[in-house]
Amino acid sequence: MLWNALLLALRSIRRNVLRSFLTTLGIVIGVASVIIMVNLGSGATLQVKQQIESLGTNLLFVRPGQRLGHGQRTAAPPFDLDDAEAILREVSGVAEVAPQS
Repeated sequence: MLWNALLLALRSIRRNVLRSFLTTLGIVIGVASVIIMVNLGSGATLQVKQQIESLGTNLLFVRPGQRLGHGQRTAAPPFDLDDAEAILREVSGVAEVAPQS
């Protein structure tokens, strides 16, 4: 039974060489694309981590508002204790938070 199925599959591959080649090529391209995207994501994560560590400490200051350029920022209310607790709870890798008074 298994032997007959294998022979039928090989016969089908031989009869449809172009279709078999294109199917194999599509699978190879798909797998390669997934591997490349995973590696790009890992590399980007590592690069961001190295840039933060190059600042000399493992501290990161987060301020409310949006930067407009040339040192200008939008007006936003300062973070309170609830905001600090939300950052600690929802952002992975954060060990400590403290709102600035």
